[in-house]
Amino acid sequence: MNVKQKLLFRYFLIYKPFGMLSQFSREGDHATLADLDFDFPKDIYPVGRLDADSEGLLLLTNDNFLKTKLLEPRNKHKRTYYVQVEGLITNEACKELSAGVNISINGKTYRTLPAKAIPLDEPALPERNPPIRFRKNIPTSWVAIILHEGKNRQVRKMTAAVNFPTLRLARWAIGNISLADYPEQNQPGSVWEINSTEIKRLYQ
Repeated sequence: MNVKQKLLFRYFLIYKPFGMLSQFSREGDHATLADLDFDFPKDIYPVGRLDADSEGLLLLTNDNFLKTKLLEPRNKHKRTYYVQVEGLITNEACKELSAGVNISINGKTYRTLPAKAIPLDEPALPERNPPIRFRKNIPTSWVAIILHEGKNRQVRKMTAAVNFPTLRLARWAIGNISLADYPEQNQPGSVWEINSTEIKRLYQ
């Protein structure tokens, strides 16, 4: 009997904690997605990645079409990061970040695509564990950076290029899906499932 089965696509969001790798496989002593208190289906994998020393929103799915669409560079899907930097970020630095700066990728100079960089009041993020090291004689500030590309450690390299080193980095939004939409989940290690209707907001 020929039975046609409808493939069930599932979509999960997590608040990836600081210090955790964006993968299920083990690598050294790092925590991984397998350490989250959640039983993911076997065919679920992350779309893209966040470095171990970054935190925030990460999408996982078994929808390979969506993965390809989001990871294809020519589609330039939007990612929003909240970045705590050393020093008081200036309008001039934000203009430089928005216009594009030179960073190093695999030993070669790369000019980042036009972006948006906007000074930001301290956002309502959960406490980081471990916390950022406080130095009384050096102030810090926050900037929202919106990119349409995702080179390795790009945000950190960009802020360093304008002399404001990154201290804390949190991905706040993927497309139009934001942590602001899920305030009850805004804690490291939170996992929640969303539906295909919510996924459509990625493209709006």
